[in-house]
Amino acid sequence: MSVAEALRSVQERVTAAAAAAGRDAKTVQLVAVSKTHPASAVREAYAKGQRDFGENYVQELLQKAEELRDLPDLRWHLIGHLQRNKAKLVAPLVSLLHTVDSVDLARELDKRLAASTPTRVLPVLVEVSIAGEEQKHGLAPENLAEVLQGIEALPRLALRGLMCVPPFTDDPAGALPHFQRLARLRDEHGGAARLPELSMGMTHDLEPAVAAGATLVRVGTAIFGARPSPLR
Repeated sequence: MSVAEALRSVQERVTAAAAAAGRDAKTVQLVAVSKTHPASAVREAYAKGQRDFGENYVQELLQKAEELRDLPDLRWHLIGHLQRNKAKLVAPLVSLLHTVDSVDLARELDKRLAASTPTRVLPVLVEVSIAGEEQKHGLAPENLAEVLQGIEALPRLALRGLMCVPPFTDDPAGALPHFQRLARLRDEHGGAARLPELSMGMTHDLEPAVAAGATLVRVGTAIFGARPSPLR
């Protein structure tokens, strides 16, 4: 299956999931995760109208952004963990950063924007470790209020919502309670008025994510196929 055909299939899944949840499909944004796939695959999806692309690794993001700089209105999302020492590379480039998990990182991003692109405001999501898995990044739910307030105090960051990666289960429905918990956390911390975006759901579990209220789904394998070796 070509990238174009796979992209259409995923778009149909999103539309069907939204309909099943009684939602307008336009309220769910598809982020095509091109991690470890070549820039040519991004071009193919772009040619079919896809504009939002996610990367996990900073170096790969920078490489592809350079290769694809001729494509107008292409929007990059960083969906992988960001170390503070790489904040200066990412802050001027991405349209949405999904993985802020500390006030220290938020302050570093603000500082780097002030130095490089002082008029820019960077939209960010806060990554929550929804199941407390040690091997995954994200902050504990009990620390969420402090980080939200810290971001709102920074002039060059715009708080946009929450993100999570649930534990993998063979049955996609097993992710639903985790997605529902993220939605409840949003409700407990100001609701959609303060946190309009919920980034949750991937190839395996996008349907339960949409059912729980996802506004951004991050899909890679179903669009681009199995991942080749990482480009780092």
